[in-house]
Amino acid sequence: MSLNPEQEKAVHCSDGRVLILAGAGSGKTRVIVHRIAHMVRHLGKSPESIIGMTFTNKAAAEMRHRVQEMIGTTAAQKVTLCTFHSFCMQVLRREIHKMGYTRDFSLYDERDMRRLIGSMAREMLNHEGELPSLEPTFAALAQASQQGLKAAEDDEERPWHDNFSKDLYERLQSTLRAYNAVNFDSLITLTIQLFEEHPDTLARYQERYRYIMIDEYQDTNPAQMRLAELLANRHNNLCVVGDDDQSIYGWRGAEIKNILNFKADTSITLEQNYRSTPTILAAANAVIRNNQNRHQKNLWTASQISEPIEVFHALTDTEEAQAVVERIIHFRQDKNLRWNDMAILYRSNALSRQFETTLMQASWQKEGQWVRGIPYEIYGGLSFSERSEIKDLLAYLRLIANPKDNEALLRIVNVPRRGISDTFLDEATKHNRTAGVPLWEVFEQIASNGLSSIGTARAQKAARSFVSLIQKYRRQFLNEPLAETLTSFVEEIHYKSAIEDEVKSEQMRQFKWENVQECINALAQYEQEQSKQNETASLSHFISNTTLANQPIHGPQRQGSDKLQLMTLHSAKGLEFPACFIVGLEDHILPHEKSMQQTGLEEERRLFYVGITRAQRYLSLSMARSRMRSGKYAPTNPSRFLFEIPKTLFKVTSAKLSP
Repeated sequence: MSLNPEQEKAVHCSDGRVLILAGAGSGKTRVIVHRIAHMVRHLGKSPESIIGMTFTNKAAAEMRHRVQEMIGTTAAQKVTLCTFHSFCMQVLRREIHKMGYTRDFSLYDERDMRRLIGSMAREMLNHEGELPSLEPTFAALAQASQQGLKAAEDDEERPWHDNFSKDLYERLQSTLRAYNAVNFDSLITLTIQLFEEHPDTLARYQERYRYIMIDEYQDTNPAQMRLAELLANRHNNLCVVGDDDQSIYGWRGAEIKNILNFKADTSITLEQNYRSTPTILAAANAVIRNNQNRHQKNLWTASQISEPIEVFHALTDTEEAQAVVERIIHFRQDKNLRWNDMAILYRSNALSRQFETTLMQASWQKEGQWVRGIPYEIYGGLSFSERSEIKDLLAYLRLIANPKDNEALLRIVNVPRRGISDTFLDEATKHNRTAGVPLWEVFEQIASNGLSSIGTARAQKAARSFVSLIQKYRRQFLNEPLAETLTSFVEEIHYKSAIEDEVKSEQMRQFKWENVQECINALAQYEQEQSKQNETASLSHFISNTTLANQPIHGPQRQGSDKLQLMTLHSAKGLEFPACFIVGLEDHILPHEKSMQQTGLEEERRLFYVGITRAQRYLSLSMARSRMRSGKYAPTNPSRFLFEIPKTLFKVTSAKLSP
């Protein structure tokens, strides 16, 4: 394929500070690869003098493969193509001795860091027993690393949330140095510190890497931007490539202002799209135009193929899932699409549950035979029943329904933490094996003061409280509505507080809590279905017969690569599909109410824009007029973003396809 004029301009512009604004589907990677090849083959630049940094090993590997095809293996191996973190690891392995470490330093993961920080906090606070939640502190330390912030710094834009975190951050650096260890987040900040404190070392790397390219620049945080600027400071050949309209990781520390405020000698905008139809691009352009903080660009395509965008609303979220799956089967059978040509995109992980259930139950024809179940996979995530919070709740329900379920008991006996230690459990399980009785009976004996030899008085008190809780809700689940009872149970065990204590990311906390609510919804939906059939709803029946409680399908229908893709809009970035179904387009879901408070309406709109531009030919947008929340149906409002698409670009259809 030949390059279009703007791509060619970007390839040939090798010197100075260059900003390449690469719209969705505009051939960004192709331009980067051709630019490297042009510098080596036609301009005689040394391959060793070129470095390209990106965010994932997959992206770096793809670039290396394509560069290799253009300039050969030998030359391609001399070009540095890597992630920010792998580059910093290489530098530190060679240079870290200048900062008081040795070259054989350890790399601590998140679990190691949490253990270390907990120990340091206990010492600093002179605290015995269980510590208060350190989640705000973990979040502050992570933000400090992303910002490249030193402990001594504190300004209005990047404040410490308290003096304790600031002091801990400073001490943490000394402790890690004493342990000859670094953590993943500090790889970049340590490299920056190395370069700033040792100008001679920086000069060597500046001299080697004369041409620097940064991919996905809209996703950089302040520390990554600072690293790039330091490397480029001598020869000033810095090329950044990205799309401000696809900046969707503000919650992860990315700052869109890095690409908006980049001081470029040359700016090139790639607007010709090679992915989508004119109609899809017109819709994407119309939506993103409502953002104020952006570089102006207008995607277009030479393609003449055009299908109207389909918009429909269903009465309930269940009917929305059924309508989407009906269309997927239609596309498979009438438009000759494979399952993996299609994707269901949603704002929140919790929305996958309804679609997973419907896909498992769907029937379709294959070679004249009816087949039950559509093969699917959750891209970049876990299926609903595999998520830890759902496993916790299901384990509780299994134990309440069947106290002899040892595995369920062991999973949740200390979730949320209630003071039942590993030592106590070890003693209880030893007695359980020796006496040949279920573990639950051991707990009941302890609760009735029959086994005073096991555990401390504190642990025995916690065990009695636990037994009382399970017995209480065993009675309630037998006599009261299931979804209401589960709601009360979740409140009584303070599960929401446990999520807030254990999870540092506000966004992940929200997703986990939404999954809990969706589990309650599943129970409520089961009760309604049983009522319609004049059947009695029971907890045991729900556990043994609903797809929520089943293990993921691993049989023949999940084998092979042809599977429908389910994913969040965040996970969809960088992917493309002939047909996309963006679902749950309701205010409070997209835009997401909580996320708007953190990263703002414009980032939510960029997320919708990313979703639209994943579609190559067919795009379906849907919502439910009522959606189950906390076990009850509540009315919804259409997403405000739907009203930003001109009516001439879409057709409104009935949720139920015509025969």
